Amino acid sequence: MKNLLKNRIVVGLLCIITALIICFGLTPMFNDALKSKVEMVRVSSEIKKGNQITTGMITIVETGGYNLPSDVMYKAEDVIGKYANADLYKGDYILQSKLSDTPMLKNEYLSGLDGTNRAISVTIKSFAAGLSGKLERGDIVSLIASDVGEMSETLIPTELQYVEIIATTDSSGNDSNIQEQPKDSEDTELASTITVLATPEQATLLAELEQTGKLHAALVYRGGSENAQKFLDEQTKVLEALYPVKSEGFTYESENDNSAAAPASDGSPVDETESSAAPAVQD
Repeated sequence: MKNLLKNRIVVGLLCIITALIICFGLTPMFNDALKSKVEMVRVSSEIKKGNQITTGMITIVETGGYNLPSDVMYKAEDVIGKYANADLYKGDYILQSKLSDTPMLKNEYLSGLDGTNRAISVTIKSFAAGLSGKLERGDIVSLIASDVGEMSETLIPTELQYVEIIATTDSSGNDSNIQEQPKDSEDTELASTITVLATPEQATLLAELEQTGKLHAALVYRGGSENAQKFLDEQTKVLEALYPVKSEGFTYESENDNSAAAPASDGSPVDETESSAAPAVQD
């Protein structure tokens, strides 16, 4: 019993000492950290992606120094003259990750091509064919071909059920930005072409349909890149069945040059009108 009492006294003393350390040591340090002030760079006027940052776009403000991002910019001279990697809005803090020493390429989405896929543009021949001007970069669409061949058929080629739009461009060659509201004095020019990411086989088919038919874009998905990739992966599986890789070399084989349905890898014919199952997406 005496040993137990001694243990309780020791435990009590340790608790008291710990409480004193927290109250008179850690708590004042924490309060000092909360009260500490630092000067940092803040956006004073909206900066568009790719714009070079000038003195009039930023201001220096004093703010609490606790829990700030590790790469926040504190000095104006470290920001002025650099280029924005993303849109910055009034009141935003500027992070080093959102700055670049070199200007962005005008068509930066083309710099990601590695030889596997192609970027190819097709004409939007009517207002309705381009989803009434509402298509934008990142959309997953199905491309429907009409007036094809002597019978003026309308079909959704198996190869073009899910393709990704990487740009919409007006007749002047300027990429459209559906999210950017035009000024009152500006007229909105609708997209004349869409540029999509395509395999060599898809690009060949698109070039043929551009000359022999009319293309309509039907929106399949707009949202996060993770869910969009599920549709592209499904299209990849279809293309692998239509154009199996030869055992020697890296060329593809197709049963005909008009992109009609090619036999699947198991030898059974592929129905050209049959749509691949849409992947499940998460909200």
